[in-house]
Amino acid sequence: MTERLQRRGAEVAEDAEGDAAPERSLTDVVIGAAIEVHRVLGPGLLEGICERALRVELGSRAIAHRAQVPVPVTYKGQTLGCDLRLDLVVDDRVIVEVKAVVALEEVHAAQLLSYLRLTGLRAGLLINFNVPVLRQGIRRIANTRHSSALSAPSAPLR
Repeated sequence: MTERLQRRGAEVAEDAEGDAAPERSLTDVVIGAAIEVHRVLGPGLLEGICERALRVELGSRAIAHRAQVPVPVTYKGQTLGCDLRLDLVVDDRVIVEVKAVVALEEVHAAQLLSYLRLTGLRAGLLINFNVPVLRQGIRRIANTRHSSALSAPSAPLR
C-alpha cells in the first residue's frame, strides 16, 4: 500500500516515529481521544456511532473540530454540484476519516489522500474502530506534494 501512495505524493506513517509534520502534536491528541473512545466502547460498532463518540471526546478535551464538513468539488473549473462530506476536520488542519471495517484497504488511504488534495490540507488520520487494539487501525496520511497547482484546494472548506 505505501509504495503506491508514495508514488501519488503521500506518506503513510504507521508507527509513532518519523512523522515530523507540523500537525504531529494535533494528530497525537486526536489519536489519544480515539483510543479513549475505543477503550470505552470497544470494537464492532457502526461508523456513525464511533464518529459521534469521537466528537464527544474531542469536545470534552476542548479540541476544535467540525463534523460532516461539505467540500464542493470542481473539475476543470466547473463545480460538479456534488459535495464531499469529510467525517471530521480538526482545528482546520487535520482530516479524520472514521471507519468501522474488517480491515483497512489501500482505497481507504487513497480516499483520504484525495480529500487532503482537494482541501489543500497536509495531514490526515484514517482510524478504523473495528479492531481489537486501536493502534492497529490507525494510519497517518500526509499530503507531500508541495506544488501550488497540486496543493491548491478544489474549493474552500465551508
